Amino acid sequence: MRGKPEPSFADLDRRPFVAGCQAAVPIAIGYLPIGITFGLLAKAVSIPNHITLMMSMLVLAGASQFVGINLIILGTSIWEIVLTTFVVNLRHLLMSASLAPRVDTRLRKTHRAILAFGITDETFSVASFRPEASLGFSYLLGLNMTSFIAWNLGTWMGLFLATGMPDALKTSMGIALYAMFIGLLVPACRNSRPILSIALTAIVLQALWHFSPIFSGMSMGTQIVLTTIIASFLGAVMMEREEGL
Repeated sequence: MRGKPEPSFADLDRRPFVAGCQAAVPIAIGYLPIGITFGLLAKAVSIPNHITLMMSMLVLAGASQFVGINLIILGTSIWEIVLTTFVVNLRHLLMSASLAPRVDTRLRKTHRAILAFGITDETFSVASFRPEASLGFSYLLGLNMTSFIAWNLGTWMGLFLATGMPDALKTSMGIALYAMFIGLLVPACRNSRPILSIALTAIVLQALWHFSPIFSGMSMGTQIVLTTIIASFLGAVMMEREEGL
């Protein structure tokens, strides 16, 4: 008896695809101003437009892209930028591993890779709270594609359309990134003591690197890498103890 054929792009189910697009609308609304801010920031520091656009298309990670721009401004070496981006993006490995068991096992590796590429903090959150046990290819593609388009559209607008915007409005758009992360972090901190501990540890460490004269010579990239590793290690230990209770 032959099993069901592998799902493909030709087999897209319109209803779950549209549902995925609709679920991504709040994400898209948040991504547009952040993408505009990223485009404006990159333009302000004279990064070529094509490189900025390629960053949004290929990296697709707002936190890493902003960190990368800031490290470029500070004159950080290319290898330190690569290492910092790699460490900051390691969370995508965990997010992909968390969603993988719920994705159709018949999907080809190329289709899985496409879905994995589109995972961000926000799309992961939406997909994780989806009540269905199995996450279909059509739904995830709609979710990820809509978010991808919004992020890249925002970047494009920041580069080519927002140059005449008032400075106050440009500055206010930068707050959107922090607001989105706070919106994701606060509910998780309220429901999990380990996550709260991770957040507080990261805050204390960053304050230590910034204000202590002992670490005054430490570069921003090294600070981010050390904070991420230490806070993540503490969180892993606490979560393991919590699960063992």
